[in-house]
Amino acid sequence: MTLYDELVARGLIAQVTNEDEIKNMINEGKATFYIGFDCTADSLTAGHFMALTLMKRLQMAGNKPIALIGGGTTMIGDPSGRTDMRKMLSREDIDHNAACFKRQMERFIDFSDGKALMVNNADWLLELNYVDLLREVGACFSVNNMLRAECYKQRMEKGLSFLEFNYMIMQSYDFYYLFQHYGCNMQFGGNDQWSNMLGGTELIRRKLEKDAHAMTITLLTDSQGNKMGKTAGNAVWLDPNKTSPYDFYQYWRNVGDQDVLKCIRMLTFLPLEQIDEMAQWEGAQLNTAKEILAYELTKLVHGQEEADKAQATARALFTQGSSVADMPATQFSEADFTDGKIGLLSLMVRCGLCKSNREARQLIKQGSVQVNEEKVTDDTASFEQAQFEGDGLVLKKGKKVYHRATLA
Repeated sequence: MTLYDELVARGLIAQVTNEDEIKNMINEGKATFYIGFDCTADSLTAGHFMALTLMKRLQMAGNKPIALIGGGTTMIGDPSGRTDMRKMLSREDIDHNAACFKRQMERFIDFSDGKALMVNNADWLLELNYVDLLREVGACFSVNNMLRAECYKQRMEKGLSFLEFNYMIMQSYDFYYLFQHYGCNMQFGGNDQWSNMLGGTELIRRKLEKDAHAMTITLLTDSQGNKMGKTAGNAVWLDPNKTSPYDFYQYWRNVGDQDVLKCIRMLTFLPLEQIDEMAQWEGAQLNTAKEILAYELTKLVHGQEEADKAQATARALFTQGSSVADMPATQFSEADFTDGKIGLLSLMVRCGLCKSNREARQLIKQGSVQVNEEKVTDDTASFEQAQFEGDGLVLKKGKKVYHRATLA
């Protein structure tokens, strides 16, 4: 099976242009491709996972990845898949986030000896003269065609700022710039990026005419990655300081029965033959598949040692209940208490079990919260500081999520 055929079999290909050329270039290791990452936070999320593993697969076959850090496009904000305008970030915040992204990407991509590149579009986008850009690039875009793009149509009723309207031009210019300066001949992205990506292909064709035809190839990954990375209203981060290896493991361990095989195909490096055998599994065997998924992805992000620890802790919690001392924990100081007490709502939010008091209150009313193995249905409940001493309090959310609260 060729690499391209494997990508198709894993469900990673949704749409392509110039498919025959794409197949040949990928299979022969001749693709220099880029994927863009806007720096809207100081950590990548599980939603970026598909892009990172895809880059790794292609690099292992001899293709050259370019990780494009969106230091410039983040200042504009991508309207794709959104119903409102992104929060505006300062240049300092964006630069900090970009540095965090770089450190995390190096766990997946080999940047040594020119095997991959990491570039920041702030280096060229922020230096552009607006009038020159309008003359050089703007003339290649039809406003009528842009307004027909799905990424803009869904925003027209609620309002699309002129700032965001320029995002397609900026992203298209990225491909044009990378093509000219780095020999980039292919781009990857999610379904919601299709219009922007076609804009880049068309810009190169318009600017360079026939010399660019064989090299302006666009390949699109499935949008499943855009649905990943959020649970109970909270993002699932790749940074262990924001989402612990155990919580990361538990997120994947708790995926739905209908999604587990799809995630294993798309995100792990297990042989397709092994995955095809799992497709026959049902009932309790699906829980085994979820453990495999969680372990493989935790190992990719946090290393084998952390994956082993997360799996051992999860299994021990299921068999021994709340007696395991090394479950995920949050330490509290005296400053966290008011008159020597803390409310259950604040406790759950502080432990990262909920994003807000409202979400915590809803879980409590549903009977989904236990403290020291006793169900709590009173959302006004509070706990004394002394109860946090020693082993502290053990909180349980639903059937599978445990967390220990202790006193520093």
